[in-house]
Amino acid sequence: MACTSVNDAVAHGVPTGYRLRDGDLVSVDCGARLDGWAGDAAITFTVGTPRPADLDLIDATRQALDAGIGAARVGGRMGDISHAIDTVARGAGCGMPADFGGHGIGRRMHEDPHVPNRGRPGRGFPLRHGLVLAIEPMLMAGGRNTYRTDADGWTLRTTDGSRAAHFEHTVAITDQGPRILTLP
Repeated sequence: MACTSVNDAVAHGVPTGYRLRDGDLVSVDCGARLDGWAGDAAITFTVGTPRPADLDLIDATRQALDAGIGAARVGGRMGDISHAIDTVARGAGCGMPADFGGHGIGRRMHEDPHVPNRGRPGRGFPLRHGLVLAIEPMLMAGGRNTYRTDADGWTLRTTDGSRAAHFEHTVAITDQGPRILTLP
C-alpha cells in the first residue's frame, strides 16, 4: 500500500490522476508486510527544480525524524520522542497536525502505542527493549497547526495552502540504541 501526498497534502494522500509538475513537493508513505511482520516508511522529495523553501522544509522534517529516533532509547518515555520532534519543528517555524503521528508496529501496520509528534520529556509510555515504533513527523511550512480532511475522507491537507513534508522509519528500541528497520 502507498499514499502519495503532493504540495499542501500533509499525509494519507490518495493517488489520483494528477500529473506531477516541475517544482511539486511529493511525500510517499509506503507500508509492507513480510513473513507476517509489517513495516512503514515515508520520504519527501521534489520534482524537477526545487523551491528553496521546500528544501528547508524537507531538511527540517528529516531532522525532526532523526531527533525522534535519537530519543528512542531504553529507559526513556514516549514524551522524549515527541518532545525531540516538536523541538525541531518549532525551531524551524513549522506546524504539525496535532492529532496525527506515529504508532506501534509489528504483526499489524497500526498498533499501540500512539507516537505523538508533540509531548513533554519524561512523560508517557515507557520505552523498553524490543518495542518497535513507526516514528513519523509531518511538518507544515505555514507554521500553523491547522489542517482539514479532503472529501475522499483520507487525505490531510493544510488549511492555508502551505506546503508539507513527511518522513517515517520503522524503529526497534534495543539495549544497544535505536535500530532503523526501514533503511534503503
